[in-house]
Amino acid sequence: MHIRLTAILLLMLGFSAAAQQKQNILFICIDDLRPDLGCYGNKEIHSPNIDSFAAKAAVFKRQYVVVPTCGASRAAMLTGFYPRMKEALSNDAMEKMIAGKPRGEKPETFVENLRRNGYYTVGIGKISHSADGYVYPYTAPRSNELELPNSWDEMLMDAGKWQTGWNAFFAYADGSNRQSRKGEVKPYEAGTGDDEAYPDGLTAALAVKKLKELAVKKQPFFLGVGFFKPHLPFNAPQKYWDMYDESRISLTPSPGIPANVNPASLHPSAEFKSYKAGEEKPSLNGPVSGAYARKLRHAYYSSVSYIDAQVGKLLAALKENGLDRNTIVVIWGDHGWHLGDDLVWGKHTIFEWSLRSALLIKTPGMQRGSDIERVVSSVDIYPTLMELCGVKTPVQTDGSSFVPLLASPQTAWRDLAYSYFKQGITVRTPRYRLTKYFRKEEPTVELYDHETDPYENRNIAAEQPDLVKKLMKDWEKGNTGVFGK
Repeated sequence: MHIRLTAILLLMLGFSAAAQQKQNILFICIDDLRPDLGCYGNKEIHSPNIDSFAAKAAVFKRQYVVVPTCGASRAAMLTGFYPRMKEALSNDAMEKMIAGKPRGEKPETFVENLRRNGYYTVGIGKISHSADGYVYPYTAPRSNELELPNSWDEMLMDAGKWQTGWNAFFAYADGSNRQSRKGEVKPYEAGTGDDEAYPDGLTAALAVKKLKELAVKKQPFFLGVGFFKPHLPFNAPQKYWDMYDESRISLTPSPGIPANVNPASLHPSAEFKSYKAGEEKPSLNGPVSGAYARKLRHAYYSSVSYIDAQVGKLLAALKENGLDRNTIVVIWGDHGWHLGDDLVWGKHTIFEWSLRSALLIKTPGMQRGSDIERVVSSVDIYPTLMELCGVKTPVQTDGSSFVPLLASPQTAWRDLAYSYFKQGITVRTPRYRLTKYFRKEEPTVELYDHETDPYENRNIAAEQPDLVKKLMKDWEKGNTGVFGK
């Protein structure tokens, strides 16, 4: 019955039985992209290319990542597993769990699974944690050790004048980077020059070239393209800054620490403050000035608009090469980001600001877009893509395929997403977020009602003990033991 239903759904999504095994995948990873896009309701942002794509795609309005830090978030998405060991919570999760390990002794990424099933796999830029897919320290020359050794037929990067992927990741337009300038840099820059004055423009150009090559290859492909921005530093060419009137950019609706919350649930924005030339230093003791907050949000928005333009180049190349008729396209942000929300500038919390990110998917047969309000997790992406491509997974992942939601958003679905960080586990339901921390600082339990408090400004756990007890049953299902039982 399930096989028959899947076949019907795939036909509804534009897949013929003969072509089902031959769908290509273009997977676009965007670093630190919270759902600040026009298609997600942000009326201030300029994101015309992604918004145009969204008009014919499924836009997941409630997609949550598993871990709010780059490497661990991508590890969970690529392998389909929640963290069960502390290594899975760190940025070097894939380096520790996958790099240098023989097959059978490590988690397998869905890219590796596609490759074993006949796909030609290419990665460009940051797909795993490493900026160019290779394992080496920030200030060292690039090594020859792949972070995901069995996933790629080709792992590519044009680092330009910055020479290595990590230098390019923290790039400034003059060819310097955060490391070479010993952190004495601002957390933003309006650069001179065109799109290729920064590394993401080079990545887009390389991806456009590769799409042309893949179009004549007699083999289905997976092309992963990882853009750096809007990760810090918020650098973009001047023309993207010019799209905004800084004085009209709104400030956060969450200007302080949420009520009944211990500051231990947040953090003092250490990553942000590593950009030492910033005009002001954030603190949990009080906000930065409104003028500086607008400057930083302006910088973030400009970086998003810059990446939107690069995404537009890829989508145009897909169509120009006739690949749009046979390619699944995914746009995914690896986690959210606090833009001064709750006094934080950064990710690394298990609040909505840090966990909710963009996810858009278009199959070749989609002609109209849809907003999907169901709660999904990034671990669901692996089984979903495998089902769309007719490829079996070698193991049972923690995720579930949401192919039925693509055809009918009202289909029965579990509507739960689990996330892990800061000695805490949180579960998101359609209405609530319940969080429990394994720590001494009280309170250790937080409950937010998104129907009455969409920005999580008040922890109501102490006021709703019966509701906490009820929701704790769902929370327990996500307790993998990573912090203890």
